[in-house]
Amino acid sequence: MKPKLFRVTTISGSLKLLKGQYRFMSDHGFEVIGISSKGRHLDDIRKDEEIRTIALEMTRTISLLKDLKSLFQFYKICKKERPLIVHTHTPKAGIVGMLGAKLAGVPIRLHTVAGLPLVESSGIKRKILDFVERLTYSCASRIYPNSKKMYEFIIKNNYTSKGKLKVIANGSSNGIDTQFFSPDRITEEKKSLLKRKLNISDSDFVLIFVGRIVGDKGINELVQAFVELNNPQMKLLLVGSQEKELDPLKKQTLIALEKNKNILSVGFQDDVRPYFAISKALVFPSYREGFPNVVMQAGAMEVPSIVSDINGCNEIIVSGENGIVIPVKNTEELKKSITTLFKNNVLYNKLKSNCRRMIVNRYEQKIIWSSLLREYQNLLKQHSKE
Repeated sequence: MKPKLFRVTTISGSLKLLKGQYRFMSDHGFEVIGISSKGRHLDDIRKDEEIRTIALEMTRTISLLKDLKSLFQFYKICKKERPLIVHTHTPKAGIVGMLGAKLAGVPIRLHTVAGLPLVESSGIKRKILDFVERLTYSCASRIYPNSKKMYEFIIKNNYTSKGKLKVIANGSSNGIDTQFFSPDRITEEKKSLLKRKLNISDSDFVLIFVGRIVGDKGINELVQAFVELNNPQMKLLLVGSQEKELDPLKKQTLIALEKNKNILSVGFQDDVRPYFAISKALVFPSYREGFPNVVMQAGAMEVPSIVSDINGCNEIIVSGENGIVIPVKNTEELKKSITTLFKNNVLYNKLKSNCRRMIVNRYEQKIIWSSLLREYQNLLKQHSKE
């Protein structure tokens, strides 16, 4: 009988970020079951990866009654399915999954730590989130920070002991499919059609942001910097959806998005490659991340990045080699770095020429998957001896 492996995320969109990994683990002897809240991505994963999926309602915000209900439901799922490994991602799935799995007697309980919402919290909310984080880690057998900086942050905040911690491979939860994210996959004709559709000329210097259009992704600072630069040769391309309730943008940002003709908002896109292919640089001034896929995707598409000096970003990007690293929440540095890439062709071409190689060598998916598979196999061996 194949060992049963649960992969759990709070929302189905996060489950999709592990695309390819489910099939890989299935091919290497595991019965994989994906678990998240209902959503179209849950069905996509079931069909595309040919695995079972289970819908478990979870909220991203703190809601005691709903969280207790989720915990009880997950406990029942564990008792019924009897997995050997439960591996969770995202904060809410972490506490529900790790506590529920421990109560149900699941022997191997793993939690991957990516971005932590508590980084931007303070006061009583920070205390609550710190407590939840420590409780999650105490229920887990192993904790996998998906960057070296996140590892250091966990140790610094005394969330758990070093003995429980391990960074898989070079970081990242799923790596990147560098054959899929390749500039060669987008034809000149497709690029021309997209440029015409968006009213972008060949001479435009296109800055791209890919991700949720929310405050903690640095959108307020990015839009302010772009507006203040007021360069008619630049376009700002925003690829992603707004979350008006969870993390709304400032009023002046919303006005700029509506009225500035050089800011192009195209919403969420299933395939971001064509948008990277018509862009000169990714600008990603996020406040907090774990190991951002979008920065790896940009690099694989030969697009240099301007990123915040935060977890993950400052490991993927080596300033002056494949992009520029700037301080968090700093509009002036954003303006300066954008101007540098716009004016300094020698530097820009150097960054562009290094981008893809630096991603392929460190973050190709098979590197991450193989390292995680070995981890699973070693843990199963240890369990069989107990």
